Amino acid sequence: MVYRVFNFYPGPATLPLPVLEQAQKEFLDYRGSGMSVMETSHRSKEFEEIITSAESLMLELLDLSDDYRVLFLQGGASLQFAMLPLNYLPAGTAADYVLTGVFAEKAIQEAGRLGKTNISASSKDNKYRNIPLNEEIKLSESPAYVHITTNNTIYGTQWKYIPECGEFPLVADMSSDILSRKIDMSKFSLVYAGAQKNLGPSGVTTVIISKTMLQKAQDNLPMILSYKVHADADSLHNTPPTFSVYMLKLVLQWVKEQGGVQAMDIFNQKKADLIYEAIDNSGGFYKGHAVREDRSTMNITFRLPNEDHEKLFVEEAKKEGLIGLKGHRSVEGIRASVYNAMPLEGCETLSRFMTEFAKKKG
Repeated sequence: MVYRVFNFYPGPATLPLPVLEQAQKEFLDYRGSGMSVMETSHRSKEFEEIITSAESLMLELLDLSDDYRVLFLQGGASLQFAMLPLNYLPAGTAADYVLTGVFAEKAIQEAGRLGKTNISASSKDNKYRNIPLNEEIKLSESPAYVHITTNNTIYGTQWKYIPECGEFPLVADMSSDILSRKIDMSKFSLVYAGAQKNLGPSGVTTVIISKTMLQKAQDNLPMILSYKVHADADSLHNTPPTFSVYMLKLVLQWVKEQGGVQAMDIFNQKKADLIYEAIDNSGGFYKGHAVREDRSTMNITFRLPNEDHEKLFVEEAKKEGLIGLKGHRSVEGIRASVYNAMPLEGCETLSRFMTEFAKKKG
């Protein structure tokens, strides 16, 4: 038996065990090619099938038509913080951002280096405990786009609605909750997501972009930073992270086999409920950070009575095979990241541990 822990790290995060086993099986010889995917040319028919299938699977799972393209890029969401305004924030325009956490802050800071930005709403004054209401979002006169971060890994909040933006393009960083819940993706003109939370290993970043949005991109850019160039080259303008794309495809196949996004939505809510119930039934021993109506199903954040309790909680949890529970250094506390690939058993084990720990230390 291979020793496996329950990995609650926020990213790189746990991957489905069947995916890892299939990759292990194919590692030395991919489908009779005599080569590993890591050795296979990105111009080969073998890899062409992988990347083409990955795009088709992504569109299918997100219930999007061929009015959208899927790009497989590098640089993580951090590069997208810059690529987005480079392509869509020409001189004389402004972009609107809703601030709901650290990564939303980073996105607007990067855009501010390249053009004019506007904060249309923010929950910073409330320590990012909530998502602004739709009526609190004040758009500028004619934004080039409106940007949100759909799930906030550090603070544990999640958008439960899609904001109304009228005729203006809605853009989202979905790095930590893509494919985790049923949502009308056609409301978005562009979505980007680093793979290392819900899609696969680190190294590849997915961009889902409407063809209408593609046509609006600026032309006078370095080729490597142009969405148009990458789309025209089918994500093969330069050598892509081939093994990461291959792993991403396997994850997409696994999601489909589980019943698709709708099944993932039900499964993820069930997992999150187990942990939130342990928080709510602890008599105040555990205190969640996010307001109840905006709680994330992906990243569950909470505090204990003091830092000594939190340190001991992490140490004792590790002995039970529960790792990666220490909160982000900027907020401390505890964080349980329960992405698609986290098995139900992991959340059941954590919930039992939390209940027992509170009884002993409360």
